[in-house]
Amino acid sequence: MKTFAIVSLGCFRNTYDSQVVVKRFLNQGYTLLPLASPNDQAIRCETLLINTCGFIDKAKKETIQYIRDAVTLKKKGRIKKLIVFGCLVQRYRKELARSFPEVDQWQGIEHIISMQPGKNTLLPRHIGFLKICDGCINRCSYCAIPLIKGGLVSRSAEEIIKEAKYLDKNGVQELYIIGQDTTSWGIDVTGRSNLAQLLRNIIKGTKHIRWIRLLYTHPRHFTPALLDVIAQEERICKYIDLPIQHINDRILKLMARGVTKKEIISLITNIRKSIRSCCLRTSVITGFPTESKAEFQELLSFIKATQFDRLGAFMYSREEGTPAYTFKSQVHSKTKESRYREIMRAQQEISAKLQRGYVGRTLPVLVDEKEGTVYVARTQYDAYDVDGVVYFNRKNVKIGKFYTARITDAYEYDLVGV
Repeated sequence: MKTFAIVSLGCFRNTYDSQVVVKRFLNQGYTLLPLASPNDQAIRCETLLINTCGFIDKAKKETIQYIRDAVTLKKKGRIKKLIVFGCLVQRYRKELARSFPEVDQWQGIEHIISMQPGKNTLLPRHIGFLKICDGCINRCSYCAIPLIKGGLVSRSAEEIIKEAKYLDKNGVQELYIIGQDTTSWGIDVTGRSNLAQLLRNIIKGTKHIRWIRLLYTHPRHFTPALLDVIAQEERICKYIDLPIQHINDRILKLMARGVTKKEIISLITNIRKSIRSCCLRTSVITGFPTESKAEFQELLSFIKATQFDRLGAFMYSREEGTPAYTFKSQVHSKTKESRYREIMRAQQEISAKLQRGYVGRTLPVLVDEKEGTVYVARTQYDAYDVDGVVYFNRKNVKIGKFYTARITDAYEYDLVGV
């Protein structure tokens, strides 16, 4: 029996690509073996694949460690063939090949956007990812994605709808619309994005998918039409993933974000005006080159005033080949870390307060798994494996089904319900 296992690192887009690769191996007669963890030392298989992430320095170090662990497995005879592919290989193939001669095959990236990934193998059966585009058009000064993935490549609406229908017929209850920047979809083809109409067509072409979740939206391309469709369509989660990265105009310009503080504030105001029960998620970068203490305080004050429902913070990672790599006045690592911690402390307080507001409310939840005697579910305001969860006890609960939960308690990021 030909067996294989796969380690998929990084973002949801990588998970989608890994699903496609898995399908290719299954079609060749291989049997997929599950991994207890990405560095599972008990694994025995013919082929081990690692889908790498090379987005920021922390991800690179994590990936290198997994390759090192896999090489150890090969030396012990637990695996026969080691294949490493993906983003990190695209950037550093020569360096990696010199460091790890034990790897049998290195492969960069390809625009994996035109194949149906088939049945879920790396995700719960009720969750599906639908990649509508790859690459990026934005060219933010700190970001290595264009160096890795190249320019924007959009899938055709026909291909997207076909895959959405496939997932709809195969048990998917929650569909994630993903891409490097989903709001850029179509710009490379027609010069403008019509994501709003694409979402309407996905809704029209599917019947069983109850939640449609849109990720990776750029404030520069977030149109009034897109806001309208999210507000009007019941099946689209009232969850807006809007990375702002910073709020100071000078820093935003240095980042080449193509948007101003005033425009960000206006967009957030319109979102909250149009969707009263909207969950707003963002991400920010601390310690960008030349960021002053006053500019950081401006960002921190904005976060406290805006009260984002969900927030992720990242310390600036200096990436070779990006414009920001050559910027003078790089911020010291200790300063970046202290600013990161200050933002996360503030967000923890914000989140705890907002979470308490759910106590006493009754909300639809989707059950993802069971941990011992406790079930783990999510509201529409939480993305899988990214945000918080709802814990509850009840008999005869089915994984992948919707239930109604009354929220009885709240923690900083998670909820408890009955």
